[in-house]
Amino acid sequence: MTPTGLASAQKVLPAVLVCLAAPAFFVIERAWLGWILLAAGVAVAWFLERRRVTASAPSLTRDLALIALGMLIVSVIPLAAELDNVAMLRFTLALGGAVVVPYLISRFVFRDRAIRFPWRTGARWGRLQWTWLIAVLLLGWVILPFYFITSGVYQNWPVVDTPDLIARLFVGVGAVGIWDELFFICTVFALLRRHFPAAMANVLQAIVFVSFLWELGYREWGPLLTIPFALLQGFIFLRTHSLAYVVTVHLLFDAVVFAVLVHAHNPGLLPIFLV
Repeated sequence: MTPTGLASAQKVLPAVLVCLAAPAFFVIERAWLGWILLAAGVAVAWFLERRRVTASAPSLTRDLALIALGMLIVSVIPLAAELDNVAMLRFTLALGGAVVVPYLISRFVFRDRAIRFPWRTGARWGRLQWTWLIAVLLLGWVILPFYFITSGVYQNWPVVDTPDLIARLFVGVGAVGIWDELFFICTVFALLRRHFPAAMANVLQAIVFVSFLWELGYREWGPLLTIPFALLQGFIFLRTHSLAYVVTVHLLFDAVVFAVLVHAHNPGLLPIFLV
């Protein structure tokens, strides 16, 4: 292995350590283990870069520290879905902070533009992109009711049996879906892509993405759905460079999630599913 190849291989270790903090925080729920993994990942990155000659190259230590900071902010709150005012405020502050704080540090402290939110690219969506939007709705309609109802995971979300609670669920599901793309794709994936091939960066961001969704409620055999979804979102963003498109995909998916949750808690209210 060449010196350059060896250096690139060594950089994988700290990134893996940082990303493995996500399942520690959100799957097995051992905060102390998450703290250790984050600290170890950033420390190993610093050790590898302490004699870095090319000062203009992106700093892995800084970028992993930004990812770690975002995860730390998210980890301070329980992610169980709740719809009361306090819970929604808690989610807003923590999830918003996990995006805003790393962005501000990257832009105004580190003076770079690693984290960006390219809402409009100027390119029109092609036939394949429009077809995928329709496919997302159809796949969601077929798969999601079966997953949520037969596995019982719909019970991880609160009962929504009044217009007020249904409206709160609609807002909450959509807001978290948008946040997913802002953090996992535009922050975690974007920062990792500065140091690793796209495929590797995508797998690493998917570890964080899927772990968060697990604590949010997508449990049982949910990872069989959330892992491909996270990887596809990273791939789509890589191809389109369009935040608007990946958000649209996610919101269509979440619209089906919302309808399924309402249906599961109120059988007969939305008689549009096969389960």
